[in-house]
Amino acid sequence: MTRAAGREAPGADAFGDPTQRPVVQLSSHPSPHPLLRKHMLGHVPRGLGPGTLVTLKTPDGGVLGDGFYNDHSELIVRRLTTGDVRFDRAALAGAVDRAVSLRESLPDVVEAAECWRVIHAEGDSLSGLIVDRYGDVVVIELHSAGWVPLIDDLVAVLHERLGTVHHQVTLDERISNLERVTKVRRYSEGCPRSVVVREHGVRYRVDLELAHKTGFFCDQRDNRLRFARWARGDVLDVCCHAGGFSLCAAENGQTDSLTAVDLDEKALERARENANLNQRRVHQVHADAFDWMRQVGGAGRSFDTVVVDPPKFAPTRRDLDKAEGKYHDLNRLALKLVAPGGRLLTCSCSGLMSREKLVELVRTAARKSGRSVRILAVTGAAPDHPVLLECPETEYLKALWLAVE
Repeated sequence: MTRAAGREAPGADAFGDPTQRPVVQLSSHPSPHPLLRKHMLGHVPRGLGPGTLVTLKTPDGGVLGDGFYNDHSELIVRRLTTGDVRFDRAALAGAVDRAVSLRESLPDVVEAAECWRVIHAEGDSLSGLIVDRYGDVVVIELHSAGWVPLIDDLVAVLHERLGTVHHQVTLDERISNLERVTKVRRYSEGCPRSVVVREHGVRYRVDLELAHKTGFFCDQRDNRLRFARWARGDVLDVCCHAGGFSLCAAENGQTDSLTAVDLDEKALERARENANLNQRRVHQVHADAFDWMRQVGGAGRSFDTVVVDPPKFAPTRRDLDKAEGKYHDLNRLALKLVAPGGRLLTCSCSGLMSREKLVELVRTAARKSGRSVRILAVTGAAPDHPVLLECPETEYLKALWLAVE
């Protein structure tokens, strides 16, 4: 773990000479999808290290753009530009400016300016890069080895455009193993370990060192407010993390009681602190959600409104079969806890699981639990998480709003 100066000088040679980049030739003309797999490649120069910046060309020599190459990764090429545009510091600055300008044009993001997503990977044509803003701090998640040598340039561009002061940069152990690079944990000098942000009238202390995304789930911002206005009576928040759904419901809804369940002790500690920060009473339970719902349901307990927002069950394609079983069981148990005439919000943040598959799993769970269920709405992430049409994986968050009889 290292700490560097708040405004780090950009690395002059980090991008190298764009005209001298290795050329990777594709085996055929690809789709516009920014993520390429091994079978799509033709000629590849020898000796390319993880995350090497390369120029992509078609079989007939047409230039497709630049990207990161990593033959250790399942996604062997992450395309960053198209056509003759070279990926250099000017291209990076231009992409960041477009991303920030988009957020600044969205009224709901402006209102929640203390906490929002700045860069959403392929959704902002910066594959493998996630950036969230928490007040004066930018928290950067790297998902590609290619970003590691560009950290100084990236930090400088972000601070210049946003006017922020501090940063935290992370490439976690799971990604480092996939990408075959050393994990990264870097802070600016004096960067706080936690910050307090306000959203929809609720104050949250965000622990920037928690291993959950960048410390908070900005993607659920709009869903939290919608849930608050939708919730009623006794409310159950399953996999509550920092308590966002239950606290927003307490601040903006009509609730009688609030119960929040999570297995992660650190997350539950933060949820408890957030409840105290807002002077709200929430019954918090440290337990495995499956076991707890099975026990409580068996005792005949029910709730008027339930939200289930589990962690990502399918981080890779190999996990999909097991993940489907977990989503099915979680929803079956949750449906049994909803009082007749009650409501259930069920979510999935597994990008590899389609909306249609989630609906199918919930349908099967409803049949097995003997409940009649209607879909009232289907929503996704807040608009500062844009979805690239050519990359449907960027529409990772699915939220089903259900009426349960």
